[in-house]
Amino acid sequence: MAKFFKISDEPDEGNVCIPLLPLRDIVVFPHSVAPLFVGRSKSISALAAAMNQDKSIFLATQKKAGISSPGEKDISRKGTIGRVLQILRLPDGTVKAMVEGSRRARIIQFLDNQEFFKVEAEPLTEVDASDPEHIAVGRAIKDKFKEYSKLNKNISNDLKNNILGITDLARLTDTVSSHFAFPIEEKLRLLETQKIADRLSLLLDLMKVEIEVLRVDEKVKGRVQDQMAKSQKNYYLNEKIRAIKKEMGEQDTPYEELAELEEEIKKAKLPEEAREKVDHEFKKLKLMPPMSAEATVVRVYIDWILSLPWLKTSEVADDIGKSEIILDEDHYGLEKPKERILEYLAVQLLIQKIKGPILCFVGPPGVGKTSLAKSVARATGRKYIRLSLGGVRDEAEIRGHRRTYIGSMPGKIIQSLKKAGVNNPVMCLDEVDKMSMDFRGDPSAALLEVLDPEQNNSFNDHYLDLDYDLSDILFITTANTLDIPLPLQDRMEIIQLSGYSEYEKYHIADKFLLSKQISVNGLDGNNIRFTPNAVHKIIQRYTREAGVRNLEREIASICRKIAREVVNNTKDSQDTTSYKVTANSVVKFLGPPPFKHGEIEKNDQIGMVTGLAWTKVGGELLSIETLIMPGKGELILTGTLGDVMKESARAAVSYVRSRSEILQIDNEFYNKYDIHIHVPEGATPKDGPSAGIAICTSLVSAVTKRSARRDLAMTGEITLLGRVLPIGGLKEKILAAHRGRIKKVIIPRENEKDLKDIPSNVLKQIEIIFVENMDEVLPHALVISPGDKFFTNNDIKLDIMADNVEQSTSIN
Repeated sequence: MAKFFKISDEPDEGNVCIPLLPLRDIVVFPHSVAPLFVGRSKSISALAAAMNQDKSIFLATQKKAGISSPGEKDISRKGTIGRVLQILRLPDGTVKAMVEGSRRARIIQFLDNQEFFKVEAEPLTEVDASDPEHIAVGRAIKDKFKEYSKLNKNISNDLKNNILGITDLARLTDTVSSHFAFPIEEKLRLLETQKIADRLSLLLDLMKVEIEVLRVDEKVKGRVQDQMAKSQKNYYLNEKIRAIKKEMGEQDTPYEELAELEEEIKKAKLPEEAREKVDHEFKKLKLMPPMSAEATVVRVYIDWILSLPWLKTSEVADDIGKSEIILDEDHYGLEKPKERILEYLAVQLLIQKIKGPILCFVGPPGVGKTSLAKSVARATGRKYIRLSLGGVRDEAEIRGHRRTYIGSMPGKIIQSLKKAGVNNPVMCLDEVDKMSMDFRGDPSAALLEVLDPEQNNSFNDHYLDLDYDLSDILFITTANTLDIPLPLQDRMEIIQLSGYSEYEKYHIADKFLLSKQISVNGLDGNNIRFTPNAVHKIIQRYTREAGVRNLEREIASICRKIAREVVNNTKDSQDTTSYKVTANSVVKFLGPPPFKHGEIEKNDQIGMVTGLAWTKVGGELLSIETLIMPGKGELILTGTLGDVMKESARAAVSYVRSRSEILQIDNEFYNKYDIHIHVPEGATPKDGPSAGIAICTSLVSAVTKRSARRDLAMTGEITLLGRVLPIGGLKEKILAAHRGRIKKVIIPRENEKDLKDIPSNVLKQIEIIFVENMDEVLPHALVISPGDKFFTNNDIKLDIMADNVEQSTSIN
């Protein structure tokens, strides 16, 4: 350890060089003794150095208590020169020290020392205060301390008498400051105030505030105790009155609140079972102490039963023509869902009550599933309730919690009915395919009873423990995919809502989205106009989706930018600028187009084929590339392909090997070359049974060195014998091809029946080619130059072809 006074620079006259001990959350005043618990190694070394010399140490408070390793900037410049009275080392390595403050001082400079902080400190001279005014303030401080000792039970009589006996004003201020629970910032102000007169005034003001806070705290405590005593007294007296009346044989007079509740029960229209239950619970409630926890539970249960619309219904519209007009006003297209809704209304007119169908709208995001449910409510004149099931994994969310649990309540179905106020609303169960299950049960299983027309007339909620009739509710469910448990699917009528064509998107934007966003963004429809070319450009170059949600966002973005221009230009109240959004100005508002919509490859390429894929958000174009390289016959598959697509690739290789003679290729090509099949966008997982013929065509193109047509797309699965199997999601795939400006699409012949769901204006622009075998696909998909005898060897009999290539059918 370094010698204490051996430093490079001698201190000025009157200054001292002593170790410094940084303090956390404590201020040590002169004339006060304070216990300190020291754990930091530098601080322990500073205490040891002080004990080895004259026990003097500089006590300074950190500016921020949370700093574990303070630097020079983190320590207050003013502090107290103190004396170490005692040091005790504890078993955990920390040190307990007793220090006594001596006099105020300030740090002149920090001295160079690695083991602990050492400073040159200048003792501060205190200006005496002996005026009568100062003496009077000192007496006021003593009086305030008397008040404080009465409010604070931790102040002993000995301490109070010692402080009241102090005559030195400087000593009085420091001693009182050390025993008051002031904030650290205020204590530092008292320590750093050098003039005794200023310190007296500051201390008196702080004491007044602290004493007032303690008085308010005492008042609050007194009020709480009085309230508790009053409640206990009232409870005791009420119970005593009840016992006396029971002995006298008199009936107990119900409390005013119970009388009001009893009147509500009498007026309520309830089914027989519910009335018996509520009467039974009310009798129990009258016998319970009002302040008991169980009385609260019973009261809440009775309130729930009375608040439900057991027998209250709203009038249902009976004008089918008007309903059809409303549906057409709210939605463009969607003919099949509208037709089914109108059929339901027609049946309802013929009979008083039907076991309502459970409609399930399935389709990509943004195609209008939820908004269609809202339109159904408007068309039928019913109230509308939307209940989101996305992420629900607790069965009690549907069936309710049993009343034995704390905080129990009915399920979402019953809660929604209370909110609606009628028992025949349109209830939209949104995102029914997003439910999950865990240890708390399976909510999809709980929905089986809710959505079963044969059972939901007696739905039993665990909280109510009563049968509730849900059969008057028109349930409509929505889902993005059919990833719904089969028992639940069986209870619903599935209605597919596919994506929109560009023609439909334009009309939706023109009839609904433009006027809506112009109004929402505070614009005047007379002063802003979107040209047809502008809307088409937004659809083609700024969105790539099955629905219209992103289209609406882009229109809203343009409206917001125009709104900003309107605000900037309307400083003159007479300004009536009109805005016209054209195809060219769309780029100014939305920036460079993110999609090369409608642009196909400039040239036909070898090994590159366009497939069609179905995704949860609609159809997509899928590029498939194949390269043939000298090697050892290895098959390389990249692009995050699923097991089904990998099997399709292997089946395609086997097909090509079996057709090597027809394809005019080397029989041993698979041993001499490596085949690399790649589907771009490798970060996106891809799988599904519809890429077989595209993979096979890409492979044949690469092996035979013949280009594949750039304006043609295809979908279908392939077998080892070359048969083309049917696929699903045809409408979404055809719409994707239409968005991508594809001229021809090859599809399995068995999917011909699905063309009825595709808009006629789309079919007029795309040539559909039906195939049954892979041998029919290649002549259409590959570029064959005039005179090329590729795939025209009529001597070879194909095992499973019903007709030859020239008999393949196409539709324009």
